[in-house]
Amino acid sequence: MRVLGFGDNIVDRFLDRGLDYPGGNSVNVAVFAHRLGADAGYLGVFGDDEAGALLREAIAAEGVDVGRCVVRAGESGVSTLRVEDGERTFLGWNGGGVTVRSPLELDDDLLAYAAGFDLVHSSVYSRSESQLPKLAGTGALVSFDLSSEDEFRTDAYLDLVAPHADLVLLSCSHLGLDETEALLARAVDRGASVALATRGTDGAVVTDGTLTVAAPARLVEDPATIVDTMGCGDAFLAGFVVSLLGSGWTRASPPSRDRLAAALAAGADAAYDQCFVEGAFGRARPSGPPVTLAAEPVAATMATVEAHG
Repeated sequence: MRVLGFGDNIVDRFLDRGLDYPGGNSVNVAVFAHRLGADAGYLGVFGDDEAGALLREAIAAEGVDVGRCVVRAGESGVSTLRVEDGERTFLGWNGGGVTVRSPLELDDDLLAYAAGFDLVHSSVYSRSESQLPKLAGTGALVSFDLSSEDEFRTDAYLDLVAPHADLVLLSCSHLGLDETEALLARAVDRGASVALATRGTDGAVVTDGTLTVAAPARLVEDPATIVDTMGCGDAFLAGFVVSLLGSGWTRASPPSRDRLAAALAAGADAAYDQCFVEGAFGRARPSGPPVTLAAEPVAATMATVEAHG
């Protein structure tokens, strides 16, 4: 099976550690899928700075193909955060750098490359919405991470994404079960073939509009053993799609209830394992030069951790 991450990459700068870690939703899904046995590639834009070099080299060192990526003049995306007493606080980011300002436009050559994969994954942080119809037309399955922000859950935004997505992921740890199921139903009604929600310690739910399957979270028994929760949600998604692809998922062969249940379990296992990894997938370097932040601080807790990130 072959999985392609298309879109965002970013360096996660931990100020308390003095370390930069490679990451980004599309990057992480490709790296994690490869670690789970898939042949993987990443397609996106890197800045021509130190952070861009870290990202390129780290992704390639994971065995993920970056040969079709583009390097543009300018800064790479950098987010800054700090962990104190088990609390992870995001201090902001620089807007994503050239990766977000000048995303890839898929030409015939890149579309032919993408067509060689079983699944292409992208996200709300990738500025890839306009490219989704092209990707869907290649025959590859398309997955898309809708994150947790309300701006990506409006009917207008769902209409940009859902009709071209075979799978959408929504982070719903802040929602009740009824709200989560209603949101999943909206995503399917707007065109997504399958909608998946992670719900923190309350587990995960997936539906295709006819079948709905729920599964519990796999909890870390002793939170003191947790190394880092960065990338747990991306690991869940990678485990989920690798399981489905391994069971024969295609557009002509949609997943059964048993296959969805197995995929939920595989996602929970992958996310659980991710709790014991530094950064998204390790490969840290000493922090580079300071960046100008473009966002207000947003707090996130690491104190109570489960397998969905």
